[in-house]
Amino acid sequence: MSDAVNLTLGADEERFREEARAWLDAHVEPTPEFDSFDEEFAWGRRWQARLAEDRWVGIHWPVEYGGRAATPLQVAIFNMEYARSRAPQPVNRTGVNLVGPTLLTHGDDAQRRRWLPGILSADEIWCQLFSEPGAGSDLAGLSTRATPADDGWVLDGQKVWTSYAQHSRWGIALVRSDPDAPRHHGISCMAVDMQSPGIEVRPLVTMTGEAEFNEVFLDEVFVPGDQVIGEVHAGWSVANTTLAHERGTTFPF
Repeated sequence: MSDAVNLTLGADEERFREEARAWLDAHVEPTPEFDSFDEEFAWGRRWQARLAEDRWVGIHWPVEYGGRAATPLQVAIFNMEYARSRAPQPVNRTGVNLVGPTLLTHGDDAQRRRWLPGILSADEIWCQLFSEPGAGSDLAGLSTRATPADDGWVLDGQKVWTSYAQHSRWGIALVRSDPDAPRHHGISCMAVDMQSPGIEVRPLVTMTGEAEFNEVFLDEVFVPGDQVIGEVHAGWSVANTTLAHERGTTFPF
């Protein structure tokens, strides 16, 4: 008996590869030169919207949320074809790679219907409000407070190294909702509207002069109760889903 592995694609996979290659050949154009990061970001949003229009973003997501229910093999095939085409990565990578899978695992139906379509189309950019000045690699040491309020929570604290915060409509945030609980308990995961009163975004300018990263300050920012993702005080398990996708993602399709 031969030990050789058969890597030949089946007929369905070959048809999928041909469909993906034909679409990319027809739509990918050389990436232009940009005068600023903001200009590049705006161009990238338009490109992602075009991908999403024909369901070429989040292709492994369920069909009802804008995906194709693609198999892992189809995802790998599309990644190879996408790389071959030299197309740019979608700009809403935090949304597609991290927030989407988190909502699919822990979100309720209303949250999925509300946020998933805009993630794929890049109509609503997401950022990740996890790291803090005193809680980066030791994420459980976060200190941003969530105080119960009528029908929701009030957030106070600071986040740092937040990519695309200046362009984001939403942030997925880890906050300490029970200060008396052990370190890995009493944490909740919330979707924060970045246009809320009390949010200040300060750019962190790199040596290139660009400001992809930011500090985000939250001063009495109200978050409605229906924007808690998963169970209250169970945010650490939600975060583990997010971080697992962050560690394992190589391409957002």
